[in-house]
Amino acid sequence: MLAFTGCTYGLSESEADELRIMREKTSHWKLKDINSTEQRSGGNCPLTPEEVGIFLRAMGYPESTWIYLAAGEIYGGDKYISKLRSYFPNLVRKEMLATKEDLDKFNDHASQVAALDYIVSVESDVFVPSHSGNMARAVEGHRRFLGHRKTVTPDRRGLVELFDLLQKGELMEGPKLSSLVTEMHKNRQGAPRKRYGSLPGSKGRERLRTEESFYENPFPECICLTGKH
Repeated sequence: MLAFTGCTYGLSESEADELRIMREKTSHWKLKDINSTEQRSGGNCPLTPEEVGIFLRAMGYPESTWIYLAAGEIYGGDKYISKLRSYFPNLVRKEMLATKEDLDKFNDHASQVAALDYIVSVESDVFVPSHSGNMARAVEGHRRFLGHRKTVTPDRRGLVELFDLLQKGELMEGPKLSSLVTEMHKNRQGAPRKRYGSLPGSKGRERLRTEESFYENPFPECICLTGKH
């Protein structure tokens, strides 16, 4: 995913080159020349593990919070995941919770392995997607269908501006950052709302691209209007 979106922020020069070569060698991927800085500033890149840690702490989650990392192979492995673990030591994955014998049953069945992460994500107390991939959208929609369970959707475009200020030393982690982040996300926590329609005047592919996915938010068509909601 990092290779094909051009999201190489935080990677070393050699790692960024490796991903660029991977993209260029993939014949069916048409977009070859991607500006990583523009992608990130536009909110099109996933949060890095370190950024997830900063975000969750600013949202008020204590260090003792248990976090289940729902993901496949992480680029860079523990080198980058350790930055998230420095904020939240109770960080676990399916490989840590299930036995090798349990997971061996899913060998050669990637979709079933992904289903394990999906189930945990749907049933978790809170779901926080680091990017807006298909699975994240499906999980959010499923959680809405089950009663608008808390789903905190990071405003990646807004957060990038704050992260850059942190990087420059113009902002510090603490009460001010926490206030800015919580205010930014007060209406991004899975509360009931109607699905966003397409932009006025848009047609064809553009109309589909700008309309919020039904799987991400099935309200109101597939969620009954009750006193609870």
